[in-house]
Amino acid sequence: MSDQPTKRALSHIRVIDLTRVRAGPACCRILADNGADVIKVEAPAGVDPNEGINGPRDGHDMQNLHRSKRSLTLNLKSPEGKAVLTKLIESADVVVENFRPDVKYRLGVDYDSLCAINPRIILASISGFGQDGPYAKRPGFDQIAQGLGGLMAVTGLPGQGPVRAGTAVADLSAGVFAATGILMALLEREQSGKGQWVHTSLLEAQIAMMDFQAARYLVEGVVPPQAGNDHPVTTPTGVMPTRNGYLNLGVAGDGQWRSLCQELGRPELGTDERFATVAARTANRPQVREILEPLFMEDTTESWLDRLEACSVPAGPIYEMDKVFADPQVQHLGMAEPVHHPTRGDIRLVATPVHLTRTPGGISHAAPDAGEQTDTILGELGFSADDIATLRAAKAV
Repeated sequence: MSDQPTKRALSHIRVIDLTRVRAGPACCRILADNGADVIKVEAPAGVDPNEGINGPRDGHDMQNLHRSKRSLTLNLKSPEGKAVLTKLIESADVVVENFRPDVKYRLGVDYDSLCAINPRIILASISGFGQDGPYAKRPGFDQIAQGLGGLMAVTGLPGQGPVRAGTAVADLSAGVFAATGILMALLEREQSGKGQWVHTSLLEAQIAMMDFQAARYLVEGVVPPQAGNDHPVTTPTGVMPTRNGYLNLGVAGDGQWRSLCQELGRPELGTDERFATVAARTANRPQVREILEPLFMEDTTESWLDRLEACSVPAGPIYEMDKVFADPQVQHLGMAEPVHHPTRGDIRLVATPVHLTRTPGGISHAAPDAGEQTDTILGELGFSADDIATLRAAKAV
């Protein structure tokens, strides 16, 4: 575990985490790793029909999503539970939820209800498809958003049929966008003194992540096809076979192309009118690959990486996950952060990828057990031991 700094960037912020599955928890994880007091509110055992959706409590997913947070069990459907939530909201800066859009109104955690309790509150909502519109009430999951947002249609080999990305792109990007929106709202609140409602969706996040592919259609009218491992608009940028495996090649500019041709012992290709420019190479993509593949097969991946680095041609290995974390640059960056778990012992989790030099973030502790800090948090809100016993008897916590 990284050394805990005296003060992290968000140590003055309290966040009520009402989220589940991935997008919302990922948003709150960003805030927690940077010092926010994130209180994960979850239903008491037996109340939530989808309990355990992210796997075992001490499993990899729960530990990675909910590290650095505190846990309070609370039955939001009981009057006593709602009263506790009101006390929490009075002390909070941010509430994050990713229910279906209509559920927040039934639970009384819509923005108008929260604002009536605490005018400075910021509500962040993450939905599948938006807060209103024809799809608003549909259940949303990452792969559905990948398909609807255009990612699956451009992923995979030409003619292969739709292919999902190998990680939860829509979920995780929605979490990052929501966290960004929260930080913007907190910054604006310093001027206005008022909170506001921040919302995004898996669909909006996925379309935004399509970036230049989406812009190709909007500006040029081009519907991007599947391009496999080749870059859609530059060549040669993609996977090259070698004597003992594969490597990623990233030749974008014409200067890089000429450097590559020199290293390959074919300098004349650098000025050949069929290949001399990005547009020409892309128009003649099959011929470029036909020339390059036999040349790359003459040497090993490791040798090519050294050779291409020496001539400033972008290239890299293609790793399975064990090799990712064995790579010296990944180890230098500290992307596997150690943390102590009370039953699993010392484990490693994925480190935060953003570095602040004066108030650095990091994992403060392992994910808590459900309700591990319930009594502590209720005590901070002014509940006595007798009050807490009453709440437990009513199965409100």
